[in-house]
Amino acid sequence: MTRTTNPTGATVQADEAQHHLTQTEPASLIERSLHVMRLALEQAVQQLEAEASLPDIADPERLRRELEIPLGAEGRTVEQVMAMVGRVIRSTPSASSPRFLNQLFGGREPVATAAEMLAGLTNTSMYTYKVGGPQVLIEQEVLSRMAHLAGLDAGQGTFLPGGSMSNLTAMLIARNEALGDVREHGLDGARLTVYTSDQSHYSIRKNAGILGIGRANARIVPTDDEGRMRPDELERLITEDLAAGARPIMVNATSGTTVLGAFDPLREVAAVARRHGLWLHVDACLGGSFLLCPELRPLLDGSELADSLAWNAHKMMGVGLQCSALILARGGLLARHLNESADYLFQAHEDELNPGTRSLQCGRRNDALKLWAAWQLLGDEGYAERVRRQRGLVRRAVALINADPDLDLVLQPACLNVCFEVRGADARDICTRLDEERRLKIGYGETKGRRFIRLVCVNPELDGSDLAMIFEEIHTVARALCR
Repeated sequence: MTRTTNPTGATVQADEAQHHLTQTEPASLIERSLHVMRLALEQAVQQLEAEASLPDIADPERLRRELEIPLGAEGRTVEQVMAMVGRVIRSTPSASSPRFLNQLFGGREPVATAAEMLAGLTNTSMYTYKVGGPQVLIEQEVLSRMAHLAGLDAGQGTFLPGGSMSNLTAMLIARNEALGDVREHGLDGARLTVYTSDQSHYSIRKNAGILGIGRANARIVPTDDEGRMRPDELERLITEDLAAGARPIMVNATSGTTVLGAFDPLREVAAVARRHGLWLHVDACLGGSFLLCPELRPLLDGSELADSLAWNAHKMMGVGLQCSALILARGGLLARHLNESADYLFQAHEDELNPGTRSLQCGRRNDALKLWAAWQLLGDEGYAERVRRQRGLVRRAVALINADPDLDLVLQPACLNVCFEVRGADARDICTRLDEERRLKIGYGETKGRRFIRLVCVNPELDGSDLAMIFEEIHTVARALCR
């Protein structure tokens, strides 16, 4: 039997040494992991305590130096590294800060954050049941629930890294369905056209360029005074393009536009799309969560007529980035246009249990667990109440604007976007100064010749005092700019 020597000079049998390793290594790994998690928890506590304010990120070179960002040849201790990570996190703007109003996401459901952290421990890739196990079942349940709320019970879905990728996948499938054999033989040179409103997300035009449709062939449909697509203008553009020899393939309707929060009239848009045999995609990345609230659901009336629908749970539902779902009205379409034979990967179970056969990606993070955990905590009723609180903030913000002689509301909000002007001051200058002085992270928008501040009331943890603080900061900066 082979013998070996330990560091003290004593000899032990090799099989005994191997037995010793198998007994101690797992415990050692657990102990090391627990130590790191405790250090991470300490940093998390400090971060939560610091979130009321915004960090200074004005000087990137100073941050590079102070946070010791450059990598080196020698490693550091775990305590040093976790302290460095903590400093980096506290130097990063937090979307859960009451002063962060810059994007269409904000706040958090803590149980979703915890589920996200725990999902990282298993490092599961969501392509097969063999490696994903119950996570695949959880993903199926969440997608099925979302499809049901959208009126697409016969459909099938997948998670993607953000709304832009959800829209891209929908456009890819719409293109393939229209052209038949394009997946196998490529584009044939025909001029394809897609239709989207002048208030829609920039990803539609961007994706047209990626897919070989051409950005110039993403036809922009005029909107009404509230930012909604005009079905009569959609009809006109399609008719013109057909007469010019183009091949229309898809209409993109938006439920909750990025700037104004407008909801396109889905039923009327669907009628135009059906009349011409076009795919109807609904970009409900923002407004999809209104399906959770019975009194707001009518804003998405006609969602059941869609061929595909994108819904970002990481916007209104309190789960962390990223968590974007794409729902197809018919089962089998995802696999038809995305599946490839891969014996080295799909080695067990039927395709229904292998979500990789329906995904644009191979390796894919587990985005469903955090949403499932939050949904288990809140239920449909809790989510409806969450959305009501968000809409309540909108009403309070509108009341403050209407009562202020220095502020003008641009339009009545349909979603969570409150758009308003400050008399005598430019919105871009105000938002820039608010950012530079670390008062607020808030953006501006522009439509039909008007530039305005866009306040997004997406974080239901805000209250009346937070709104008062927000408007006071805006007034302070506006007064300074006027002087």
